[in-house]
Amino acid sequence: MTMIDVSHVTMQFNMANDKIISLKETVVALLRGKLKYKKFTALDDVSFSVEPGEVVGIIGKNGAGKSTLLKIIAGVLQPTKGSVSANGKIVPMLELGSGFDMELNGVENIYLNGAILGYTKEFLDSKFKEIVEFSELGDFINMPIRNYSSGMMARLAFSIATVVKPEILIVDEILSVGDAGFQAKSLKRMMELMSGGTTVLFVSHTLKQIEELCNRVVWLEDHKVKKVGDVKEICEEYRRMWES
Repeated sequence: MTMIDVSHVTMQFNMANDKIISLKETVVALLRGKLKYKKFTALDDVSFSVEPGEVVGIIGKNGAGKSTLLKIIAGVLQPTKGSVSANGKIVPMLELGSGFDMELNGVENIYLNGAILGYTKEFLDSKFKEIVEFSELGDFINMPIRNYSSGMMARLAFSIATVVKPEILIVDEILSVGDAGFQAKSLKRMMELMSGGTTVLFVSHTLKQIEELCNRVVWLEDHKVKKVGDVKEICEEYRRMWES
């Protein structure tokens, strides 16, 4: 059984041509029918599949469509054309902390973010101590997270998201958050999830991480799939492209 199937996915966005700098100008132009758009294609006829237990890396230049692809697979965005099917519960780690309420403290956000991920209050009660200890936030857990650094928010979000073993894990550049100690601990947690049979889609600009963690690679170039296949072979070709 295929775990993830991405079939002929195209994603287009409407981008305003006019240089409008305020909401009022936008509304006025829209009401007058003078707001002009151009189509931007973020993904163009992208297809690949992922088998159960695979760890698939996605590489490509900035703007190639990597993060957009992950958001479509996670169900955050709906593609303009094509389809995505997933046979399992997805835990997305895309923009860590994006589901937080800045006015609530860390404790309250554990329950809020956990609920967004589908965890019950009873489950979060049982895992609360583990989440706080893994995050290393200490007394900061009782402070409003508007006072957190971006690294602190990412640590809390990672601790919540990985407290269970998901069937499908979608990861976008999150192993570079926090200090060196937390990065090492996060990598260890990721390795535990992967060794337990979790299917993973992993975006990173660090080819060393891709080579260490992944079974296969999808290379996106100019919003299309350039290659899918062997990690070592594709990463070496990708390096040569940058060196030339």
